[in-house]
Amino acid sequence: MGSKEAFRRIIFCVLLLLCVSCKCLTSEVNTTQLAVLKVDASPQHARKIPETLFGIFFEEINHAGAGGIWAELVSNRGFEAGGPNTPSSIDPWSIIGNESVISVATDRSSCFSRNIIALRMEVLCGDCQAGGVGIYNPGFWGMNIEDGKNYSLVMYAKSLENTELTVSLTSSDGLQNLSSATIQVAGTSNWTKLEQKLVAKGTNRTSRLQITTNKKGVIWLDQISLMPSDTYEGHGFRKELVSMLLDLKPQFMRFPGGCFVEGQWLRNAFRWRESVGPWEERPGHFGDVWGYWTDDGLGYYEFLQLSEDLGAAPIWVFNNGFSHNEEINTTAIAPFDILYSLEFARGSTNSTWGSLRVAMGHPEPFPVKYVTIGNEDCTKKFYHGNYLKFHRAIREAYPDIQIISNCDGSSKPLDHPADIYDFHVYGDSNTLFSMRNKFDSTPRNGTKAFVSEYAVSSNGVGRGTLLASLAEAAFLTGLEKNSDVVQMASYAPLFMNDNDRSWNPAAVVFNSWKQYGSPSYWMQTIFRESSGAVLHPVTINSMYSNSLAASAITWKASNSSFLRVKIVNIGSNPVNLIVSTTGLEALVNMRKSTITILTSKNLSDENSFSKPTNVVPVTRELPNAGEEMFAFLGPYSFTSFDLALGQQKHVS
Repeated sequence: MGSKEAFRRIIFCVLLLLCVSCKCLTSEVNTTQLAVLKVDASPQHARKIPETLFGIFFEEINHAGAGGIWAELVSNRGFEAGGPNTPSSIDPWSIIGNESVISVATDRSSCFSRNIIALRMEVLCGDCQAGGVGIYNPGFWGMNIEDGKNYSLVMYAKSLENTELTVSLTSSDGLQNLSSATIQVAGTSNWTKLEQKLVAKGTNRTSRLQITTNKKGVIWLDQISLMPSDTYEGHGFRKELVSMLLDLKPQFMRFPGGCFVEGQWLRNAFRWRESVGPWEERPGHFGDVWGYWTDDGLGYYEFLQLSEDLGAAPIWVFNNGFSHNEEINTTAIAPFDILYSLEFARGSTNSTWGSLRVAMGHPEPFPVKYVTIGNEDCTKKFYHGNYLKFHRAIREAYPDIQIISNCDGSSKPLDHPADIYDFHVYGDSNTLFSMRNKFDSTPRNGTKAFVSEYAVSSNGVGRGTLLASLAEAAFLTGLEKNSDVVQMASYAPLFMNDNDRSWNPAAVVFNSWKQYGSPSYWMQTIFRESSGAVLHPVTINSMYSNSLAASAITWKASNSSFLRVKIVNIGSNPVNLIVSTTGLEALVNMRKSTITILTSKNLSDENSFSKPTNVVPVTRELPNAGEEMFAFLGPYSFTSFDLALGQQKHVS
C-alpha cells in the first residue's frame, strides 16, 4: 500500500471512529458526512479548457442600458417616446409653472429626418415667476449629481426671436440648485446646437435637469443630452458598472439580447442601422418585450466598443425575421442587412459601412468572429429556411465567422450546418443542480454548445439567494467537466436597475449611484480563471455525493501557478473532506495557498444596498495545503482551494 493511500485510509478511519464509537455526542457531529475527493493532476489526463468558456450576456432588460451602464442622464431626450403622432406624451418631462403661463406640445418640426419629433414650448407670461418657467427631466428615477464633477449638456433649440435660457441641475423639488448657466439663443428659423459644461456645487442622488426662461415667446427644443464627463475611457459607460464586469474577466460578450432582439412585434425589434451614426440622428425605439423606450444611445457601435473595453469577444445576435408574434417567410427575406452590419464592424476604412465606423471614431475593425442567427426561434415555421439563407451568405462573405444556431444539439445532431448551438436553461435550484451532468452523454465530436443563458429563476429565488448561487456553481462545474463539448457559457440577466425588476434576479443590481453583486455574481468570480485553464479529472467517494459537485483546474497568475479545487455542498449536512491529489509535477507551496468560501447563515440570504456584502466569498490562508489534506465543508457552501505550485519535483 502506498503512503498516500495509507494516509487516506487512516484519516477516514479516524473520522469514522469519531462519529460511530463516540455515538455522535452532538447533533452537529451526528449529521457530519464523510467524503474523499480525488484529483488526478497528471498531464496525460489533463485537458485544456476553451479560452472562451465563461463570458457575459448583455440584454437591454431591467433598464440595463438605458438608465444603466449607458451614462446618459436624460430620459426621452428627443421627445420621441410618445410615438410619431403629435401631440404626444413627453413623459417623463414635466413643466415648471402652470398651464396659464406655459404651454408645451410635441410637433414634427425637428431638423433630424429620422426622429422628427420636437418640443414646442410657448411662454405666455411677460413677467414670469421667480426662476422662470419651462420644463424639467428627472432622468431615470433621479439623476445622480455629485459635488465637483463636470456634466456636458448638449441640446438643439430654435427661436424666431433672440431669447435666453437658464439650464440648471437641481434637487427633485427644484429647491436646491447644484449648478446653473445661462445660454443665449439667437433668433433664427434654423436649429442651433447648444453646448454647456455644468460643474456641480453639491451632491444630490435624485436630481433633475431644468430648462427655464423669463421671456415671453415660442422656442423649440430637441435632442437634449446630459452626460457625466468621467465615463469609462470616455466611451459613455458608467465606470463602477464596467468595473464589476471587468472583475468577472469575461472572455466574450453576447448582445443585445435575448428577446430585445425580436420584440413582441417586428416594428419594435432592435435595428442596428438605426442605432449607429450621430446620437442626435438615432430614432430610438420602444422595447415592447420589456416595456420601455430606449433612445439607442447604447447602439450597435457602443456594444462593440464595450466588448473591446472589456477585452471580450463580441457575439452579435441579430434578428432573422421573427418577433414573438410574427414570422417573415424565407422567400421574402434577404441577408443584406446582416452583411452590412458585419461590414460596419470589420470593413475597411473605405468601405461604405466601415467608413461610418471610422467616422464614429474607430478606424480599426472590431473583431467580430461570432454571430447568432435569431433568439429562441428554432421551433418557428420558417427558422430553418431563414437560417440557411443567412448561413450561406455569411459563410461566403466571412468564412472565419463562427455561426450559432438556435436549435439544441445536446441530445441529437443538428439537421443543418452550424459551428455552435445555443442552449438556455432556467429553473429552480434543483433543476440547475441536477443539470450539472446534462452534457455528460452529449456526442463528443458534434457541434459545440453555447449555454448563453442560465440561472436559477424560480421557487423562492427572491432577489438572488445563496441557494441559487450554489446550484449555479454546481452547474458550472459540470460545464467545466464537459468543456470539450461546451464552448461558452453566460449567466442571465446581467444587470437590473432596482427600479425596474422585470426579470428577477440579476447578477448586478444598481440604482443611479450605487450597485452590488448578487450571490450569483460573486459565485462567478470564482470561475473567472477557468477560461483557458487546464482541467483535471475528479471523483467523489461518499454516501453523500448526491449533494456534492466538484471540479479541478490549474491556472496561472503572473509567474505563479495554482491548482484550484472547487466543491459545492448544497446539502444541509457539514462534510469532513479528504482531498487527495495525484500526478502533480510541482511541490505545493503552503505559504501562498488559500481557501475561499461562499456561504451564509441561511439559504435564502441575499445581498442588498444596505448589506451589499452579506453573501460574498471570504478568502484566507490554507496552512495545511498539500497533495493530501483534510478540510471541513460547511452546509450550503461553495469552497475553492487554491494550492500554490512551487518548484518542480525531483525525479529519482
